Amino acid sequence: MKSSDLLYFDNAATTYPKPPSVLKSIRHALEEAGGNPGRSGHRLSATAATEIYTCREEVAAFFDMPRSEGVVFTQNATYALNTAIFAFAREGGHILLSDMEHNAVFRPVYHLAEEGKISYEVYPTGKNTAEEVARRIRENTCLVIANHASNVCGRILPVAEIGAVCRGRGVPFLVDASQSAGHLPLSMERMGIDALCAPSHKGLYGIQGAGLLLFRDALQPTPLVYGGSGAFSTDPRMPTLLPERLEAGTLPTPAILALRAGLAEVKKRGVSAIAEKIARLEVQLYEGLGNMRGVRLVLPEERGNGVLSFEVEGRSPAALSDALDEVGVALRSGLHCAPLAHRTLGTEASGTLRLSLGFTNTERDCKRFLERLHQILSKNA
Repeated sequence: MKSSDLLYFDNAATTYPKPPSVLKSIRHALEEAGGNPGRSGHRLSATAATEIYTCREEVAAFFDMPRSEGVVFTQNATYALNTAIFAFAREGGHILLSDMEHNAVFRPVYHLAEEGKISYEVYPTGKNTAEEVARRIRENTCLVIANHASNVCGRILPVAEIGAVCRGRGVPFLVDASQSAGHLPLSMERMGIDALCAPSHKGLYGIQGAGLLLFRDALQPTPLVYGGSGAFSTDPRMPTLLPERLEAGTLPTPAILALRAGLAEVKKRGVSAIAEKIARLEVQLYEGLGNMRGVRLVLPEERGNGVLSFEVEGRSPAALSDALDEVGVALRSGLHCAPLAHRTLGTEASGTLRLSLGFTNTERDCKRFLERLHQILSKNA
């Protein structure tokens, strides 16, 4: 099958295809900035360090955070979320997390609770999410976590309202922006976000290998990894200042420069324009799926981040995903590494089929997908 015939609807896992400028940036990173940033004084190393610094500045501006020193590059969003959770957790503390969280949040929180270091509570999301958070904050609450946009369905949490509650109560607020960065407006300052985590390779259109951890304030979090940072080498302890404190080892220069190029593409198109396009495509998909016999949409009334889930009566999501793959449709089935969210939705038994949109998708893509799905379902009726 030609790549032009592939209908790609798995952007929540990683966006595809990447913009040409992103592919070009990788070659540039290897040819013109191929040194180890911060480790040497020669031209290739200096170029890499300069471009990484510039990317740090641009990321800070994009997410409206006052200090670029708080921009930490990680391996991925999971690594960033783990680092942030361990940074804010304290002995005997209490953590609040939403019922839409990914395992990248739930598992580290559960681990801390299992070791007896913290307690946690899952707050319900829906019409009164911020009020539910406010009701559950205790004197020992050390962190509130919100998945800005679900990777399973179309639910978007009111992070600005939650942030206002947390700021008013003096509780740190961590946002998982894995499915919203690049697709929805985000301002750490206006939304009261203390820490934000996001991957490079999803809505920011970079490649795998880089993630973002953004701290609004100057902190000295405990690192998950210790090692060389290119600075203060005679001190056996990790540096106290960010970002060096959390950036042990060689940084992934090609992935960071790809992030910078992807971020430029997002800014060129405009987050609002991207969101509007995705919303139009969502309507097309929801209406088409809603008219098919045996199809049940999950949360059809909640839309906005380009992610939607559905089930087909009498068909397992995994088998139907395989059938769609055979006719050139790429999507994802199962629990999407978010069993907590599926439990909330009542779909934990077998999961769902998930379509996730990106700015490269078109109305024609959606029309062809609906046609191919209809043919499969008609053939097996």
